[in-house]
Amino acid sequence: MSSEDDDTRPQMVITGERTVPGIWHENYWFRRHEVVYESLRDRVRSARVLEAGCGEGYGADLLSRAAGSLFALDYDEYATGHVRTAYPDVPVVRGNLIALPYADASFDVVVSLQTIEHLWDQDGFVAECVRVLRPGGVLVVSTPNTLTFPPGNIYHPKELEPGELRDLVARHATVTSLVGLHHGPRVAAWEQDHGSLVDAQIATPYEEWPTAVAEVVRSVRTDDFVLREGDDADLAASLDLVVTAVRD
Repeated sequence: MSSEDDDTRPQMVITGERTVPGIWHENYWFRRHEVVYESLRDRVRSARVLEAGCGEGYGADLLSRAAGSLFALDYDEYATGHVRTAYPDVPVVRGNLIALPYADASFDVVVSLQTIEHLWDQDGFVAECVRVLRPGGVLVVSTPNTLTFPPGNIYHPKELEPGELRDLVARHATVTSLVGLHHGPRVAAWEQDHGSLVDAQIATPYEEWPTAVAEVVRSVRTDDFVLREGDDADLAASLDLVVTAVRD
C-alpha cells in the first residue's frame, strides 16, 4: 500500500502553508505535487538523495522507495515531528535551509519541490543545495509559476516566473532543463465546460463547492497532469515549473 492510500497515517493540520495527503478537498493540490515526485523516481534510483524542505513527508517517502539512501530536512519542528511519526523509515532532521547541516559534496541528488517560494533568501538556498552536491550531482527544484498561480499566498514571500527561476539556479549550476506542469486532457476538457478548476476551488469554501467541482477534485490523479518542455509562451502558461541543473 502506498503512503498516500494509508488512512491510518496521522494527518497534519491544514494551514494553507503546505499540501497534505488523505484529505479529499486537498486532493487536486496533493496530486499536482505528487506527479513531480513520481517523475523523479528514475532520477534518484540507487542515488544518495537529500530532500531539502520535505514538508509533510509524503514525497520523501515516495522517493525513498527508489533511492539508494534518502535524507529529509525541514526547518519546521511540527513538520519534522510529523515525518518521524507518519514515515518512521524516512530519516529526517530539523535544519536551516540556507545553512544545510551537511558536508560539501555529500549527495548525488538534491530535490526541493514547492519550497523555494517560501524562502526569503532564495539565492542562498540554491547555493547551499549546490554546495552539498558532488561534482556532476543533480539539483531539481519546483515552484508554482507566479504567472498562473492564485495571488495572495501569505506563505510565499517570493514567487517566480520561468525566466527568474532559470536565472536563479543558473548562477550556481548548469541548467539542463526547465519544464512546465499543465493539466492533462481530462481536466482540460472539464475546464472547457466549467471554467478554471483552480478558480472554482478558491472562489468559495469547499463546503460550498458545486457538485461538479467536488466530484472532479475528488477524482484527480497524477495522470491528470503532464510535464513538458516548451517555448517561453508554453512555460508562461504552465501551472508549476521544474528546473533541473548539474553541479560543475
